[in-house]
Amino acid sequence: MTDAREIARSRLDAYWARGRAFLGTRYAIMGGAMSWVSERNLVAAISNAGGFGVVACGSLAPDQLAAEIDGVKERCDKPFGVNIIVMHPALDALVATCIERRVGHVVLAGGMPPKRTVETLKQAGTRVVAFASTLPLARRLAKQGVDALIIEGMEAGGHIGPVSTNVLAQEVLPHFDAVPVFVGGGIGRGDAVALYLAMGAAGCQLGTRFVCATESIAHPRFKQAMIRANARDARLSVQIDPDFPVIPVRAVANKATERFEAFQRETIARYRNGEVELADARLAIEHFWAGALRRAAIEGDIESGSLMAGQSVGMVRAEQPTSEIIADLVDQAVTVLAASAERGSASIDDRGSSTNRSLPAGV
Repeated sequence: MTDAREIARSRLDAYWARGRAFLGTRYAIMGGAMSWVSERNLVAAISNAGGFGVVACGSLAPDQLAAEIDGVKERCDKPFGVNIIVMHPALDALVATCIERRVGHVVLAGGMPPKRTVETLKQAGTRVVAFASTLPLARRLAKQGVDALIIEGMEAGGHIGPVSTNVLAQEVLPHFDAVPVFVGGGIGRGDAVALYLAMGAAGCQLGTRFVCATESIAHPRFKQAMIRANARDARLSVQIDPDFPVIPVRAVANKATERFEAFQRETIARYRNGEVELADARLAIEHFWAGALRRAAIEGDIESGSLMAGQSVGMVRAEQPTSEIIADLVDQAVTVLAASAERGSASIDDRGSSTNRSLPAGV
């Protein structure tokens, strides 16, 4: 078994070599950016444990983001990134803050990133990561100059797209190799990490798995709600009006879920009455979730606050140190690859490319 595990570790190193090189980390495990939760303490803990922490800018102002970046740097000297929502009204100032603070990687989320934003970051030597929900979009983003992509399925928590992680991976990974692709959404174990790596992913992104990390500042009641929840409890918010599309949000169902539906109706009515512009109405809906999430995650109001979580919440069963969570993920990946090696199902690809990869048996 020892030989099988050594082979498995070598295979794992080969599989995510591209992702590790891009991130500059020991493991190609990205922390999903969770507003209020992915702040200096958790981000630094993920990076110190060998992963890649990502600060969630969310609705932060530029000076608040600067403080978070400085806070991470005070706690670790490892690579980390910043996630910025492209619809943020202070987008340019936030980008400038990342450049001034010499942030190595910026993840642009929440829509198609403006070309000028990508160019500004790249000219400063910052690596740009964006989200792709389809293969054509992945190709378009690569042509636009982004350095890496994240494909995130609807199993994820918070704002999500319409397609499952499983389908996205099949659509994108076998047909796209222009830039590194990281897979996220519903991933809670290392077995799944190994699967997507074997399919050609450069690494994986996990958010919900880190909510109950010891270093997470999430309120104890919020953490307990996550620990008690099952996969089916993490439900999608409902879009009220087909003429007024909103990005669905996945969270553990509670009173806030019902309140969001009412808030949509109120906001749409204000828009149709000419009281607010479309962009302002959409931003108001975005801010609703930011405020509701803070009430739950930071203040502990788990009834009227938002319990944003992916379907992998069912795999969160205890509060653990971040280093232990990452160690578990790596051990699970090695175990499933070792089982595959014992059956002689695949050879090691020393280049770490997706060519001639075999899926881990039994996954």
